[in-house]
Amino acid sequence: MATLGDIGVSAVINIVTAFAFLLAFALLRIQPINDRVYFPKWYLTGARGSPRHSANLVANFVNLNFNTYLTFLNWMPQTLRMKEPQIIDHAGLDSAAFLRIYILGLKIFGPTAIVAFLVLIPVNASGGMLFFLSRDLVISDIDKLSISNVQPKSPKFFAHIFMMYLFTFWACYMLYKEYDVVASMRLNFLALKSRRAEQFTVLVRNVPHVPGHSVSDTVKCFFEKNHSTHYLCHQTVYNANKYARAVRKRQKLQNKLDYNQLKLERHPNTRPTRKTGLLGLWGEKLDSIEYYQQKIKELDEKLTMEHQKILKDPKRIMSAAFVSFNSRWGAAVCAQTQQSKNPILWLTDWAPEPRDVYWKNLAIPFISLSIRKLVISLAVFALVFFYIIPITFVQSLANLEGLERVVPFLRPVLEWSFIKSFLQGFLPGLALKVFLWLLPGILMTMSKIEGHVAFSVLERSTAAKYYFFMLVNVFLGSIVAGTAIQQLHSFLHQSPTQIPRTIGVSIPMKATFFITYIMVDGWAGMAGEILRLKPLIMFHLKNTLMVKTERDRLKAMNPKSIDFPEAIPSLQLYFLMGAVYAVVTPILLPFILIFFAFAYFVYRHQVINVYNQRYESAAAFWPHVHHRIIASLLISQLLLLGLLSTKKAANSTPLLVVLPILTVTFHKFCKSRFEPAFRKYPLEEAVEKDTQDEVSEAVNDMKSYLCEAYLHPVLRSIEEFELFELGVDNNRAHIPSQVATELEPVSGSGSGSHSPKEEHKVAPKRQDLEVVVEQHDKT
Repeated sequence: MATLGDIGVSAVINIVTAFAFLLAFALLRIQPINDRVYFPKWYLTGARGSPRHSANLVANFVNLNFNTYLTFLNWMPQTLRMKEPQIIDHAGLDSAAFLRIYILGLKIFGPTAIVAFLVLIPVNASGGMLFFLSRDLVISDIDKLSISNVQPKSPKFFAHIFMMYLFTFWACYMLYKEYDVVASMRLNFLALKSRRAEQFTVLVRNVPHVPGHSVSDTVKCFFEKNHSTHYLCHQTVYNANKYARAVRKRQKLQNKLDYNQLKLERHPNTRPTRKTGLLGLWGEKLDSIEYYQQKIKELDEKLTMEHQKILKDPKRIMSAAFVSFNSRWGAAVCAQTQQSKNPILWLTDWAPEPRDVYWKNLAIPFISLSIRKLVISLAVFALVFFYIIPITFVQSLANLEGLERVVPFLRPVLEWSFIKSFLQGFLPGLALKVFLWLLPGILMTMSKIEGHVAFSVLERSTAAKYYFFMLVNVFLGSIVAGTAIQQLHSFLHQSPTQIPRTIGVSIPMKATFFITYIMVDGWAGMAGEILRLKPLIMFHLKNTLMVKTERDRLKAMNPKSIDFPEAIPSLQLYFLMGAVYAVVTPILLPFILIFFAFAYFVYRHQVINVYNQRYESAAAFWPHVHHRIIASLLISQLLLLGLLSTKKAANSTPLLVVLPILTVTFHKFCKSRFEPAFRKYPLEEAVEKDTQDEVSEAVNDMKSYLCEAYLHPVLRSIEEFELFELGVDNNRAHIPSQVATELEPVSGSGSGSHSPKEEHKVAPKRQDLEVVVEQHDKT
């Protein structure tokens, strides 16, 4: 088990690592060659230009302004300068609500830590229980500050019960206030938004087959009959997955053709050539321009034939459609009511915004969705139990003394104190982090197989699976496996009646393992997040080996979105650890508070400068955040109840029984009070917005837009499809450029905002392509 010295070694390693990462970030971000890695958000909005236009070749790669090195830490106050309303305008409500989770953690655990240190630490330290058990159990100095150190049947347990009540009431109060604020922010955000396609559109699935009628005719007849006043138009859903693969192939060929044509313009006397073999390394030598023109011509013919198949082949037309209405009220009525007396036909729900649609899954037959969900549920269950093996291995690293007692031949290897401190204080948290690295990708693939049709729903489904995994394996699995390994000697040499006592004493002792995990994941991990080492390396590798045109550079720079499927469950694990150990082992709380403060700071910077959200769900994930924090409270109460029962606290334990009942009652109240704002759109709000819009915009203009808003991206122009794949929103005005100038006064910042009519700010320009070709030739 990790001692104070082991945790000290781990703290030094993680603090030094975090400081090194932060220092490296502060220096790398001011280098012109890295500008697109650390400020991609501003490039995509058109509010920032490249600083690499100096006549001095060295200045295009290295910052030669030495004054900036004296103020290289000015990014810290700049990160806090943008207010929350500006963040909502700049990055969306999803990003702002995500940042509020960290503030919520500080609000809940900050006052709790103060009270726990003033009340529980003295109570636990004066218990003296572990002094008598030190011969039988593996303990450390930190354990003497936990509830394990309190004698059985002690009246001191009333202090822990009082603290649990106080913590629960305070946490529920903060949860209620925050739920109220976020719900109000969501309604205001939706009310202030200009007309957008998703406000007037409903996704209709399981359209019945009518002999002699196409899906399009069936949809039109049904809605003209049942929604005659408000029905406007519809867009049938096509299975265009095969066509999309061909379009992506054509994009690559067009990119190579553009590069070679510009290369010829710069060197008119030398026509570019290539070989026909693998990767152009051997085979017959051909003219590159003619080669790619012929390939594009052949592919265009195939695309034309495939396009006709999509529109005419009944098998390519799915029994689903996006139906648009002339008012928000009409769309709300359709989306939130049953359309047919047969409840499994004409299923309606709000359409995701066009950027949010996961088009591949729209081609999945509706009837197979239930089977897919059942199969994936069984697969997730199997995966959770499969991961118990590596989790047990990690716990064996954290409890070397327990293994030494059973396997004495390991002792010579662990005689050196530094190696022992490293293995117990740092390696377990790092090993657990490595084992969890591949998991989010696996769970996202499972969610896609389930058949969800929106990226936001995919990410929330993945987050739910990941949280379940973190709860069962990382938290409960670490406690159970760690206790079994740590006290293996006691289990083997004591009577069965004493095993519950051993478990009751050992559970609080796992705080040392979670402290090391927090330092690795929450401290060094957050510093690694802001450093962006992997995107930095990948961008420069792609820029050197693969980038030939500005289109390639945009793809290489693509910053993606906040990783909600991994970030939110990991964040909720910290709420769980804090809730469980706030009363049991309060010494863990300062480590969690440092994480919440540091992570808020880091993600605030990333939201402003890096992440480009693929979609906007208006904080639709908040009910899930609230539910899981409530679940953390219930788990902490039940664990404390079980722990006190092993302590034979018969007089005080019954007082705790009513607390879970009060918590569940509070959860039901919040669910009925706030959750409808995240599930339904009030008709009162819809009528009010429709009334406001009647004067300003004509229905005819809206119809011309809605009729193509939900057309599959591959059926549009190549330029629009490229913007879609990059996650660029070409339907929304971005934050004014003066905010960007105020926040980041770095040379090369541009001005203006990106709108649908100003796509030239994001789309590749010919002069930009020429610059890239020149740089590529030099390379």
